[in-house]
Amino acid sequence: MQKNKKLPIGIQTFEKIAQNNYCYVDKTHFVRQLLNDGTYYFLSRPRRFGKSLFLSTLKAAFEGRRELFQGLFLYDNWDWSQNNPVVHISFGSGVMRSVRDLEIRFSAILDNHIRLHGLQLRQDDLRERFAELIQTLYENTGRRVVVLVDEYDKPILDSIENTEMAIALREELKNFYSVIKDADPYIEFVFITGVSKFSKVSLFSGLNNLKDISIDKRFSDICGYTQEELENVFSGWIGDDVDLAKVKTWYNGYNWLGQEVYNPFDILLYLDSGEFRNFWFETATPTFLIRILQKKKYYIPALHDLRASEKILDGFDVERMEIETLLFQTGYLTIRETMHMGGMHWFQLGYPNQEVRQSLNDYILSFLTDTTVAQENNKFALYEALSINDFHALKEILQAFFSSIPHDWYRKNQLANYEGYYASIVYCYFAALGLDLCVEDATNHGRIDMTVKLGTHIYIFEFKVVELLPDGSALQQIKNKDYAGKYRTLGATIHLIGVAFSSKERNVVDFEVETEKH
Repeated sequence: MQKNKKLPIGIQTFEKIAQNNYCYVDKTHFVRQLLNDGTYYFLSRPRRFGKSLFLSTLKAAFEGRRELFQGLFLYDNWDWSQNNPVVHISFGSGVMRSVRDLEIRFSAILDNHIRLHGLQLRQDDLRERFAELIQTLYENTGRRVVVLVDEYDKPILDSIENTEMAIALREELKNFYSVIKDADPYIEFVFITGVSKFSKVSLFSGLNNLKDISIDKRFSDICGYTQEELENVFSGWIGDDVDLAKVKTWYNGYNWLGQEVYNPFDILLYLDSGEFRNFWFETATPTFLIRILQKKKYYIPALHDLRASEKILDGFDVERMEIETLLFQTGYLTIRETMHMGGMHWFQLGYPNQEVRQSLNDYILSFLTDTTVAQENNKFALYEALSINDFHALKEILQAFFSSIPHDWYRKNQLANYEGYYASIVYCYFAALGLDLCVEDATNHGRIDMTVKLGTHIYIFEFKVVELLPDGSALQQIKNKDYAGKYRTLGATIHLIGVAFSSKERNVVDFEVETEKH
């Protein structure tokens, strides 16, 4: 295996990649397509997905730097005889916790452009200075201006848990972005990117001519690597010992109605190390999302297979944030299927891949239980017990784990008083182990709480809280509704497992198992 080119790990500058022998996945055909089809664009993608690199590629193209595009699509498919001045705004660096922080950052960005072009501007007000910069660049060059905004939403996300401050920052950003619409006579092209998609009313009311390509099958792979791109561009890094099917299961799966893609950060670190690890998840912890899940008493297994309308995915406001919107926009859930109901579009959401499913549930588990050491020890013991079908050990492991949760934590956490809390913990355990799971599995007679597949064995789980449903056992419900029926033709060994919890004892009080061999 010959590694002719370097891996562009963490490289966000197109010029650096082009000049320093890095692998590059050619996305330049999108540059021409965007310019041909419109002027004002918005793109939402999760963090570390290559948004900054794409903006850098746009910048190089509009500045007429043809030499950087040797061997790429755009080299012979772009008008290089003319170029445009580019205003490149990025809020990616630093943390902005106040309007003053934002003003200082934006002022520094404008001053940098003023020095770069040797301008003398008269306006002191930031909004007016931004407008003057665009108009002056047009007047001095005779060419319309390209405006690129990277991480447009980061100032708001930096203070997302402080609603009052987030609103203040949003209003200040709205004031800045409204300049772009007013400058239309001097504008050639606009491209704005970020992680979240705030509603046009809340943030882009002054820029309502943006064409949102976030959920557009034509641009689904504008950022990220397709399977074909991975195998072709990085062939020198893929040896005979690489299991591409396993790589796909671990890291592929992000979808915006078109081709599924890999997160570049993930796959590059895998190619470099050869190890399957949660590279992307480790770069940021979703603490805020988990707190919302807790506050809303969210049934965690529902994340495995979630339905959301186009309106829910379309955007959110600081004052009202839907967990489905946040999980989708931040990349913890992705589109698995599109459904049409009358005149409405609905999307089936799910985890994009094994890395996200394992890592997110492991993180949620630590929040639900607040006992990290017990959590880690019990995870491995649980897998061992399941792999040899030692159900007595499985019951003891779950009981020991629930016993280890401090009583004071139960008192403070409202989730502990409903059935979904106990079922969520069990689900998170299995999901964090990377096992093949199905929740709310539909049958002719009802829905199975959780189905687990391991080798030639299938485990059907039913959960209940005895104080809520005192009559009848969970196992009896599995049998009465013949949940095993849909699996009997598979020739697998089927285990029916009824688990009953007590909110008073805060533990598993009943654990029944029956096995069917076929």
